[in-house]
Amino acid sequence: MPALDTLLPFTGLMILLALSPGPDNLFVLMQSVVHGKTAGLWVTLGLCTGLVGHTLAVAFGLALVLKTSPWLFSAIQTLGAVYLLYLAWQSYRAANCHVSQQLPKLSAGQLYRRGVVMNITNPKVTLFFLAFLPQFVARETEHFASQILVLGGLAILATLLVFGSIALFAGALKILNQSDSAQRRLHLITAGLLALLGLKLFFDLAQSLY
Repeated sequence: MPALDTLLPFTGLMILLALSPGPDNLFVLMQSVVHGKTAGLWVTLGLCTGLVGHTLAVAFGLALVLKTSPWLFSAIQTLGAVYLLYLAWQSYRAANCHVSQQLPKLSAGQLYRRGVVMNITNPKVTLFFLAFLPQFVARETEHFASQILVLGGLAILATLLVFGSIALFAGALKILNQSDSAQRRLHLITAGLLALLGLKLFFDLAQSLY
């Protein structure tokens, strides 16, 4: 299991990233505003269920790669660092995100399935987990997969807390969707965090090679 001094900053980063405006949390926000907090909570549960699949795929896929080919694992980490920097650039460039308020009223089951499908079919989530989670694990240990599972579980918990809060307090948080300045600040914070993580990964890779 990762150390406490790793788990705390990881959880904090996941909370900040979950707060950053994106299609998932804005969909939760608008469903909650238009159809009530219960609708937003069902979408949130669906999105978090999708994250379970991404966590399992990354945990056991990377564990197998690390066991069979450390060089391939380093190559994946390099691509992950590039992807994090790309996401940082995208966040920096991001303007206002708007989700149509003309949303259809869906049943609880439909909302849950919509959340699962939205998340599990989004390759960007897998790529993000692939780039982000390995930075917080010790490669030397034999319990690589279990560390990823713990981190993935914390990522799911952070998402559940943030998105659930958005659903419960949708009326007050609607300002995040309407305020250009609030969105810009969140995008800039996200861009800075992702850039730092990408550069840190490059630095760690360089140290391991020399």
